[in-house]
Amino acid sequence: MDLWLLVQALIQGIVEGLTEFLPISSTGHLIVSGALIGFTGAKAEVFDIVIQSGAILAVCWEYRRKIATVVTGLAKERTAQQFTANLLLAFLPAALLGLAFASRIKEYLFNPLSVAAAFIVGGLVILWAENRKHEVRVSDVDDMDWKDALKIGFAQCVALIPGTSRSGATIIGALLFGFSRKAATEFSFFLAIPTILAATVYDAYKHRALLDLADLPMFAVGFVAAFLSAIVAVRGLLRFVANHSFKVFAWYRIAFGLLILATAYLGWIDWSQA
Repeated sequence: MDLWLLVQALIQGIVEGLTEFLPISSTGHLIVSGALIGFTGAKAEVFDIVIQSGAILAVCWEYRRKIATVVTGLAKERTAQQFTANLLLAFLPAALLGLAFASRIKEYLFNPLSVAAAFIVGGLVILWAENRKHEVRVSDVDDMDWKDALKIGFAQCVALIPGTSRSGATIIGALLFGFSRKAATEFSFFLAIPTILAATVYDAYKHRALLDLADLPMFAVGFVAAFLSAIVAVRGLLRFVANHSFKVFAWYRIAFGLLILATAYLGWIDWSQA
């Protein structure tokens, strides 16, 4: 196995883990970082999808008690049943739209310049949302109803555009729908589990011809790196939202997007070849 390939896998794994649950778009960062280090092509796209399962494992680990409570209470506890139903309902809109339009989205929007534009627009939306008066109606994920779940599910559909951010769309959407910062963030974490696992299984099966046993070390490095860095990101984000708004992520998105556009305009990096 090429040492540089393992280094690329390590870099992409860290990028995935640190950005998956922050409202700054993991897909957008993976596209940009992959272009910068030369980690592109069909196999790289499959790799970027598969290592997301490492980040999901981090959420499962951090919320293992909540998940165990839901699983063991699913047969007879109303709260567990309602939580599971809400999760599945929120998952469906993006799943259906993703199946219908994923190939076209990848064909036209999976490039650094489109990602840069989405970064900037997403940042402006976060600033707009944070400047609105925020009235809390749902303080805990167990307090939401099916209408809340469906609205967040439609909000997640926006994240099919690379650079938008799945977590950003669901968290900011939930805030606009009256969720507390903690409830919005936690439900976004939980919703990532079926959403990303489904995407991982679907893409791995669809591109199974590209999978090779010789690539196992590359996938293993990316998976472990994504898992460990995601734990850091999840714990850090929960501490952060307890006392801060999401404006810092908005300004980061805008600055990052402008940087990409500036390097393209000045000819420093030929993003069109990425």
